[in-house]
Amino acid sequence: MPDNSQEPLSVAEYIDLVNSGLQKFQAKIVGEVTEFNLRSGYLFFTLKDKKDDGVINCFMWRSTYSLYGVELKEGLEVIISGYPSIYAKSGRLSFQTASVELVGEGALKKAYEELKKKLEKEGVFKKERKRPLPAYIQRIGVITSKTGAVIHDFTNNLGRFGFKIKLMDARVEGQQAVRDLLAAISSFKKYDIDVLVIMRGGGSLESLMAFNNEKLVKEVISFPAPVIAAIGHDKDVPLIALAADEAVSTPTAAANLISEPWKRAKFEVDRYKGDIMELYSGYLSGARNRLIRSVYRIKNAFLSIIMLYRQAENQLPAFISKIRNELKRKTDALQALQISFIRLFSREVENSRMRIDHLARMISLNNPARQLKMGYSIARKGGRIIKSVKNVKIGEDIEVQVSDGTFDSNIKKIKNPKQHAK
Repeated sequence: MPDNSQEPLSVAEYIDLVNSGLQKFQAKIVGEVTEFNLRSGYLFFTLKDKKDDGVINCFMWRSTYSLYGVELKEGLEVIISGYPSIYAKSGRLSFQTASVELVGEGALKKAYEELKKKLEKEGVFKKERKRPLPAYIQRIGVITSKTGAVIHDFTNNLGRFGFKIKLMDARVEGQQAVRDLLAAISSFKKYDIDVLVIMRGGGSLESLMAFNNEKLVKEVISFPAPVIAAIGHDKDVPLIALAADEAVSTPTAAANLISEPWKRAKFEVDRYKGDIMELYSGYLSGARNRLIRSVYRIKNAFLSIIMLYRQAENQLPAFISKIRNELKRKTDALQALQISFIRLFSREVENSRMRIDHLARMISLNNPARQLKMGYSIARKGGRIIKSVKNVKIGEDIEVQVSDGTFDSNIKKIKNPKQHAK
C-alpha cells in the first residue's frame, strides 16, 4: 500500500528523482540508426535493434557528436554509450548519448582511410612540418594510463639524467578515451615542458580508434612543444602517430629517444676526463724520470768523492789538508746541486699544474653553454647554424638559442659590415 504520510512531490521533483536513479543504468548499446534529426546545438536519433523490434530514442549534444568524428545517417550500425533520462518538459524517455563509434572492422577501416586521405591533403603528415626534439630534454609531459605497465616501462628506461616528469592520467582504450586525451593535452598547455609523450601499448584498429580522431590529431600538431607518439599497433599506424613530430612503437623506445643525447654527452665528458688524466699522468711521469736521473748523478758524484778520499788516505800526510779542502768543496757543490734539484723539481711541478689549469680553462671557455650564459646566442635555419648573412634571406624564419631556451624570429633586414666599409 502507498505511504500516505509522505509529502507529495511535484512532477519535476519526481522526474529528478527518477533521473538520479536512471544514471545507474549506464551501458553500451549497439543498433541501427533511424530517424536522424540534427539541430543547431543537439540531435535526436532512434536506435533500432536489427534482430528484434526494440527501439530506443536517443539524445546527443552536438559538441559531443562532433568530438568523435562519426557521421550518423539512417541505416548505419553504431555502438553508443550513456544512460537513460526523462526530459521534464515532454516526459519523453531518451538515452543520453556520451559517445558513439562504428561497428565492424570494415567500417572502422573505411573511416580510418577516409580521414587519413583528408589529413594527407591538408599536409598534416608532411615531414617538413614536424619539429625537431630539443637537444637535451629535461621537462617531460606524459599522457597515458597510470595503472598500466606502459608508464613503468618508460620511466625504468629513461636513466638518471635529472628528468622532471609530469603525468596526466587518461583513458587510452575505447572511443570515450578521446575526451580524456583532449583534456590532458589542453591541461599540458599550461605547463612549461620540453616535450609531450603520448603512450599506450599495442592493440587492434578497433582498440586504437581513439587515436584516429581528427580533433586529437589537430591538437597534437598545434601543441606548443614537440610531441612523441609511442603507440603500439598491429598493422595500421594510428593517425596521431603519423602527425606527431616523432613516432616510436614502444614506451622503451620513447625513453631511449629522449635519453640518448644525454648518454652521448656523458660518454664525451668521460672521454675528455680520461684524456686530461692521461696528460696529467704523462707530466708527472716525466718529472719522476728527471728526478731519478738527478738522483743517479748525485749518487755517482758522491761515490767519486768517496773514492778520492780513500785514495788520499793512502797518500802522504802532506796531502791530507788538500783532500780536506777538496772534500769541503765537493760538499758545498753537493749542497748547491741539491738546492738546484729542489728548485728544478718545484718548477716542473708548477709548470705541470699551470698546463693542467690552462687545459681546464680551455675546456671551460670552449663550452657552448658558457658562451650562451655570457649573452651570446646561436642562430639556426633548418637545424643548421647560420655563419654568414649569405645563408639567410629577408622574410625567412630562424631559430635563436639562448642560455635558457630557444625562440623563433623572422628576418626583416640584412646588414653586411663589409659592404658598409666600402
